[in-house]
Amino acid sequence: MRIEVTIAKTTPLPSGAVEALAKELSRRIQHAWPDSSNEVQVRLAGGNQLSVLGGAKEDKTRISEILQETWESADDWFSAE
Repeated sequence: MRIEVTIAKTTPLPSGAVEALAKELSRRIQHAWPDSSNEVQVRLAGGNQLSVLGGAKEDKTRISEILQETWESADDWFSAE
């Protein structure tokens, strides 16, 4: 699957947050789909969006849940140092 997350450029983020989010989201998605080749890309854009290519509708729903959980738990895995 190819997963692309875009974050609105107007969202205030600390330095390194986009890269850290991509890494943590990749780790969690690989854990959920260990037998699948997954590519995760996170970038800044005009708005917030999630795109999932090569997956079922249920996969997009689960990935959306994983993204929400990852975002909400940023204090656990992100360090701005």
